[in-house]
Formats: sequence, structure tokens, C-alpha cells
Amino acid sequence: MVEPCLPIATKGTKVTEIDQSTGISRRGMMKAALAGGAGALALPAFASDALAASTVAAGKYPAHPKWRFVFVNHVTTNPFFVPTRYGAEDACTMTNTTYQWTGSETAKTPEMINAMNAAISGKADGIAVCVVDPKAFDGPTAKALAAGIPVVSYNADGSTANKRLAYIGQDLFNSGVEMGKRIAGLVAKQSRIGLFIATPGQSNIQPRIDGAQSVLKGKYKIDVITTGAEVPGELSKIDAYVQGHSDVKGLFAVDAGSTQGIAQTMKKRGLQAKGVKGGGYDLLPITLQLIKSGDLDFTIDQQPYLQGFQPVIQLFLYKLSGGLMAPSNTNTGLLFVTKDNVDPYLNTKSRYEGSDKAQKYIKG
Repeated sequence: MVEPCLPIATKGTKVTEIDQSTGISRRGMMKAALAGGAGALALPAFASDALAASTVAAGKYPAHPKWRFVFVNHVTTNPFFVPTRYGAEDACTMTNTTYQWTGSETAKTPEMINAMNAAISGKADGIAVCVVDPKAFDGPTAKALAAGIPVVSYNADGSTANKRLAYIGQDLFNSGVEMGKRIAGLVAKQSRIGLFIATPGQSNIQPRIDGAQSVLKGKYKIDVITTGAEVPGELSKIDAYVQGHSDVKGLFAVDAGSTQGIAQTMKKRGLQAKGVKGGGYDLLPITLQLIKSGDLDFTIDQQPYLQGFQPVIQLFLYKLSGGLMAPSNTNTGLLFVTKDNVDPYLNTKSRYEGSDKAQKYIKG
């Protein structure tokens, strides 16, 4: 299905964060990109020029074919990717292109491979793929590139053997390291902690748990629990774990669904009052609400909107420039969201966190 492109939002995010790959703030990046056109985001050095031109019409590009970019995703209906799709829609509006959202609903790699092969056979103009398996996507990526179709990975990256042109997403292992440091500051050493992961081995979340364990191993009693790819099942497995481990002092997850499940279990069983700490990843509404209530200690924002916006921009520039504007690796960042800074996420409904579909100017 080709997604319709909606009118572009003109500006706005709520929390200022320095992007590790560009050195400019999240707010500045969005202002530059949305005011000055795609080139402003791809070339942060020109951000000031783009901002100076913000009163002029959005950047316009020469006439070009209405290119179609295909996103291959591992959990197509997961709420985490709602802002990712909004980001892709907004970028399509800016560039007069379209995108297609496809893949697997339940993290089945063969279904993703089939979707990628269909995109190649259908002569897609560019492919963005979550490389959740370290090897399975190597062949389709090479096939697409041989057919002249640029490929970037987003949200999850594979091994160095994969020849995708760029990765757009969080520095996954290092984000896990930072989470491990945060856990060590919350939970006493030698305590039991549970680490929850939806699908072990997947390239979007396995590096996170590896990074966390590199900090925690030998200092804590660590249980690693597989929760599965569907949110209701994640919740039930987390709750069952807590019932069977009354001595647990920390519950932490590396994916959005498991993080929400931890938050709900913490609230249901009053675990904060019992000295249990909890945290994880991403900005699902329930997760944010339970951070505000004090039931969850933190979550990590990796800016999913940019994981849809940036692939379209980079593939578009590649096509527009005849390949001269090669896609570049982009770290979408890491920000700990706690009770101290959660209010803007809850009080402002926006496309950028997936809490509202409306395009609107958000005054910072």
C-alpha cells in the first residue's frame, strides 16, 4: 500500500537534545530541515542559513519523477513506529515522493525478505529496511544495489558484510551501555535484576542488552527473559516473572512493548513502594504516563520520527543528485526521559512522538 502524504508540519519538538552525529540540537535540526528543505537536514553546517530563510517558502527542487520508496519493517503494526511513519509522510510531502510500508507484523524474517524482494521486482526507487538479522538481508541488499536501487537501513543494522549505503538510527550497543550505567546508579550491587527482550538476536535490540550486560555482568544476578513480539504477551510474561521472583530489585527492557509491560506490572503490584526500580526504551503513552506517576524510573527516547524522515530525505537526495549525495550514517540519539522531564511529552500532543496525527506548529 502506498501511503498518502499529508501537509507538512512547519516546525517543532519539545525537548532540546544534541544529536551525537551532527552536533546540532534536535529542535535546531527540525527547524533547519523543515524550513530550509531536505538539504538543511542532510548538511547541518548550513542550518543557520536555513533558519535565516525560514520566512521564505519551503525549499523547492527541480522537476523529478514521483519516486516511490519502500520501508521494510519487522513489526509493521507496532505502536513504536507510528511517529516513524509520520516522519516518512512529512518527508514525502517535502520532496513530492511517496512511500510504502511493508514487511512483517510479527518479526518473521522470511516475510521481510519476501517484502524486500517484491520491492526490488516492483522497481522501487529506494528501500529502507530494518536489518534485524545479521546475515539474512545481505543477499537482497546486494541484489537491490545491483539493480540500481539504493538501500539504507533504519532502526536496526546488520553486520559489516551488509552493503547498505547508510544506517539511520540509534547507536544501539552504546545506548545499552548507558542504560547499564543508569541501572547501576539505581540498584544496589549483587541484587537480582530482570532484563527483558522481545526477540533475542534481533539486530535492533540485541546490541542494547549486550551493552547493558557489559556494564552489569559480575555485579548483579541477571535474569534475561524473552517476552515475544506482541505487546499483550510481553505483559503477561513480565508479570509471571515478577510473581516467581519476589527478590527481584530491578526490571529493565530493551524494547518498547516490554518497557510498557514493566511499567504496567510495576503499577499493578506496587513495586516502587517495595524498592524495585524499572526502566527501558521508547515513548509509548502508557510508559510516559507511568513515569509521571512514579511507577517507572526512566525510558529512553531514540527519536523514531527521524527514523522515518531521514531515510526518505537521504534516498531522495541520492536520486536527485544522480548518486552524488551518498546517504550517510545518522545517529538519532539518546535521551533519558524521567519524571523530571516527562511533562512536555505528556502535555504536548504531536506527530513527533506519535501522540497526535495532526500537523501543527508547536511553540517551544
